[in-house]
Formats: sequence, structure tokens, C-alpha cells
Amino acid sequence: MASSPAHSPDSPSEPPSATTDKGLKGGALGLFASVVIGLASTAPAYSLAATLGVIVAVVGVQSPIIMILAFVPMFLIAYGYKGLNQADPDCGTTFTWASRAFGPHTGWMGGWGIVAADIIVMANLAQIAGQYGFQLVGADGVADSTLWTTVAGVIWIAVMTWICYIGIEISANIQKALLTVEVIMLLVLAVTALVKVYGGSAPGTSAHIDWSWFNPAAIGSLDALTKGVLAGVFIYWGWDTCVSINEETADRSRTPGRAAVISTVTLLVVYLLVTTSAQSFAGVGSHGIGLANPDNSGDVLSNLGSEIFGNGALGQVLTKLLILMVLTSAAASTQTTILPTARTTLSMAAFKAIPAKFARIHPRFLTPTWSTVGMGLASIGFYVLLTRLSGNLLEDSIGSIGLMIAFYYGLTGFACVWYFRKVLLDSPRTLWTKGVMPALGGILLFYFFIDACIVYAAPDYGSTSWTLPIPPHWHLGGVFVTGIGALILGAILMLVYRVISPAFFRKEIIPVSAQEPDPGRRSGRR
Repeated sequence: MASSPAHSPDSPSEPPSATTDKGLKGGALGLFASVVIGLASTAPAYSLAATLGVIVAVVGVQSPIIMILAFVPMFLIAYGYKGLNQADPDCGTTFTWASRAFGPHTGWMGGWGIVAADIIVMANLAQIAGQYGFQLVGADGVADSTLWTTVAGVIWIAVMTWICYIGIEISANIQKALLTVEVIMLLVLAVTALVKVYGGSAPGTSAHIDWSWFNPAAIGSLDALTKGVLAGVFIYWGWDTCVSINEETADRSRTPGRAAVISTVTLLVVYLLVTTSAQSFAGVGSHGIGLANPDNSGDVLSNLGSEIFGNGALGQVLTKLLILMVLTSAAASTQTTILPTARTTLSMAAFKAIPAKFARIHPRFLTPTWSTVGMGLASIGFYVLLTRLSGNLLEDSIGSIGLMIAFYYGLTGFACVWYFRKVLLDSPRTLWTKGVMPALGGILLFYFFIDACIVYAAPDYGSTSWTLPIPPHWHLGGVFVTGIGALILGAILMLVYRVISPAFFRKEIIPVSAQEPDPGRRSGRR
């Protein structure tokens, strides 16, 4: 269903006080397409390839239980998204909901958390897409060149930005194709590994699945548990994209929330299967094909490919498909990372929290124009800047994303509880799904945020370190500086724009409110 924007950025309009028609193509996506976009946004294959080795190095054979523990706060927060989307299906998600629950400044910072995390991760996704694109065609020497991988990464971002610009339906159809390749190859990898382990043809490092792998008490320390779960949270991140496209979804108050819950549960199944099978086949050693080998930590799965599939003709084909799988995973996530950021800034502009140009909608494609192109340009600029400065700085920026994820996911959980505070006792279901579960998710994520700040602040954590130029001249880790620095930058930009356009910050656009009780429900009537 096509519609025209209700608010033109170039003409006066009434301040929107509720969910507005921003001109996006309503009803374009169903439940299946929404789930696909939610799954693709997490880049399952790439996330596992880049993170599984890190988790194993921290917790050893307990990596399967880490996948379950990291799922818990994601599942709890998904119910917070589901409840808030039912009440206010706005594409600004955390920005809009936190503004209604806590006020404009908190909401603005929630929106900035989404934007900052997405811009930072785009740099890494572009790097991966560039490297694997060359490896796929056998140009390994070019893949090691910073210049050419940067050029390929920039082109990749530009192409994905163009696809997002020309229509949400085209984006969804491409995601279906890319995700199909990804999931099929992950299943083939996992099943082949287990068949070899239990068939007796796996290497000496293999071991049968043991229930002790699922015992959280066997993890060495609370610090190791926290580090492992925070790394696990990163690989689940991205499912909220299916809620960000709520205004383009059929039955937008119900479908996006259902898609969020289905996406997180599906991810748990995929991650648990691949993690368990890979560990069973390769073991957790720090040498050879062991998952904790630091030489393989950047891409555990592709390094296992030839071992699992063998060196025969079919094995070589499957190994190449495995490289293609990681490439398509990064490609899919690049595209779906642009979608939520563009819609977050679209909503922020519609509610006059940032310049009105970001609220413009293409008259034919019915997609955000300035917001989509702006996301692409900002990602390219950030990526080129980091690669020019230091590859180590790029690595630390990726590590810092966990802080932004914990910040805005946790904030959404608390916003759900506070917005629905007056109706939590209406029914046990409301109390659990809109109160207890989002609150627990928010508490867990804010704990991880604080603990991560302490760990990341150590000068020897990460690849870089910084000394503050002002007293007391603290020496801090680059991961901490990048993550907290991004949030501080957001606070500065917010204060600047409050001076330029104060209406939003005076609560004239989005008033602080809460869900009011239904008199009929309270009196026992349905």
C-alpha cells in the first residue's frame, strides 16, 4: 500500500505526538520476510566465524552453554520490543519508546546508540566483504592488501546502500536468497562434522558431545563468564532490524514483535548446533585446527572447511561455498544494517530531533532518501578513516560495539517496564512479558555494560591504548575509549542540536507518557 508522507520536511506541519505516517511503503513485508531480515541482520555465519574462537579461548569447552546464556537477555529484550511495538509501532524503536517513557534526552541517546553501533560495524563488514570477495576468486595476495580491500569494501557499501534506496521489497528478496545459502551451508558443515565424529573419521582432536559442556558452574571465573556472554551477545545482535521496519510491515503492531521473538529463538538453534558440532570435531586446543588457536580466531569456520569436507573435488567445492557463505553473510548484514539506521534517523527527523532533511521519502521507491544515503556515506567515511589511521584501531572499534548494544538494548528493556507500569497488574501475562522479562533483560545488559567498561578500560586490553590529554592523564584501552567516546560524541551532538532546535527537547513533540489502564479490563469486562 503506497502512501505519501504526512509531514513534508520543507513545509510547516503539526508536531507529531503519536506514531506518524512517514510515507514508507506500508504492508510491503509479511512475517516470513520480517524473520528473514531479522536473521540476516545478525550475519550468523560471519558472526560465528569471527567470534566462536574468541569465546572458546575464554571459556574452553563451555562455549555451548555460553550460546544459551547469551540468548537469555536477547530473548527477554525481544519481548520488550514486542510489547512496545504493539503500543507504538514506530520505526524509531528505542528512540521513540525511550522518549515517551523517560524523556527526549534519554530517547535521543537511545537512537544515537543504534546509529553509532551500526556505523562502526559497517566498517568491519565492509572489510570482510572485500577480503572474502578476493579470496573467493583465488586472489589471496590482493585480499591481504589494505588498499584493495578498502576499495572493495567501499564499493560494497555503495552497492548495498543503493539496494536499500530502491525499495524494501527488493532488499527483502535479496535477503531471502543470501540467507538460504548461509543457513544451508551452516547445516551442511554441522551435520558433516558430527557424522565424521561419530563415524570415527574425525581427527584425533575430536570428542563426542558431553553434557559437561552445558554446565555454567564449570566456567573458571565470573570474569570469564562475563567476557564470554558479552561476546555471545554480539553474535545475537541485529534481530531488532525486523522491528525497525515495522511501518513497512503488514499488521505492523503484531508482526514485527513476533518476528523478533522467532528470530532470536532460531538463532539459538543455529548457533548451538554449529558451536557444538565444531567443538566436537576440532576440539578447543590452541594449536592446529583447535578452536582456540589464535591463528584461526579471525575465521574459525573457513579454516575448518578443508578438514571437515576433505580435499576431494566435492570437498573443494564445499570449502569454496563456505567462503561464499561468510561473504554472503557479511553482504546480507551490510544491507540490513543500513535499514534500521536509516529508519531510526527518519523517525528522529520526523519528530524534529535532527534536521528535517533526514525525514525525506523517495516519491517512487517510498524509502528514506537522505537517511539511507547518509548512512552509506557516514559508513564509508568512518571505514576509510580507520583503515588510513590503523588496522588496530579498526579492530578495537569492533570490540567497542558491545557497549553500544548493551546500552540501547538495556535501555529498551527499562523503557518497556516504565511505559507499561500502570497496567502491569492487569494480568499475569502482562506482568511477565511487559514487566519481569524486559526488566531482567535490561538489568543483565546493564551489568554487562558496566563490567565491560571495567574490563575494556585496562590499557592492555585490545590492540591500542590512549592517554587522556587532560589531568588525571589516565591510560585507557582503545576499546573503552572508542565505545565510551562514541556515546560522549552523541551527547555533545545532542546538546548542540538542542540549542539549534529546542522543540523536541522541551517535550513539545513527544510528551512523556505511559500506557493507561483499560477501564473495561479493570472492571472485569472484555
